[in-house]
Amino acid sequence: MRIEAFGEPTGQGWAQIAYLAIALGLSLCIGAEREAQQKSAGIRTYPLVGVGAALFMLVSKYGFTDVLGDHVSLDPSRVAAQIVTGVGFIGGGLIFVRRDMVRGLTTAASVWLTAAIGASAGAGLVVLATATTAMYFVVLYALHPVGRVVSAIRPTATGLRVTYLDRIGVLREVLNVITARGFLIAELSTARAPDADHSEHDHRRDRELGQPQDHSVQVTVELAGRGDREALAAALSEV
Repeated sequence: MRIEAFGEPTGQGWAQIAYLAIALGLSLCIGAEREAQQKSAGIRTYPLVGVGAALFMLVSKYGFTDVLGDHVSLDPSRVAAQIVTGVGFIGGGLIFVRRDMVRGLTTAASVWLTAAIGASAGAGLVVLATATTAMYFVVLYALHPVGRVVSAIRPTATGLRVTYLDRIGVLREVLNVITARGFLIAELSTARAPDADHSEHDHRRDRELGQPQDHSVQVTVELAGRGDREALAAALSEV
């Protein structure tokens, strides 16, 4: 089946339908894997992205042949280039940021990759589209053991809480001990600690008498590093 208009191919043949079907099949494989992982985008989103990108590519190739002439030039890459921008909005909606945790990056990247696979299929680059789909599964599964090894050797985070009396200048010495033991300070916060030995009535009496009030301070530190945590705790206890 091939439709011609004024001698120009319209790109509505069996070959183009086959390209759409290939884009559907390849993106469906990725969508099924994401659905199995119970991700927000799954078996329906990915085929829509892949087939949509393939159709945009076909429109870019054949959709303007009827306006070609001596004074009209055609750049088939212009419509295809907008696929990357358009899919970026979908990927951005899949990324969630909560405090210092970012989720959905892999899903957003896979949607972006699916659009590229669909565009490749629509352009007739079936071998490249199929190879890229295979590489997707290689990255997600064959490299998973490598990720576990990297996580094992990566410096782990350690939480530490130090309580001391205020106005005795201990904090600087505590920080010096921490860094000297091979740790990096990722986050630090201070707060007044509840004093069980000194009631609010005692604090009020001290204020009325003009006596100095010694409060306990709690310093919570998040450390990064692979130093000896027991040795660090012992050194801070001496301080």
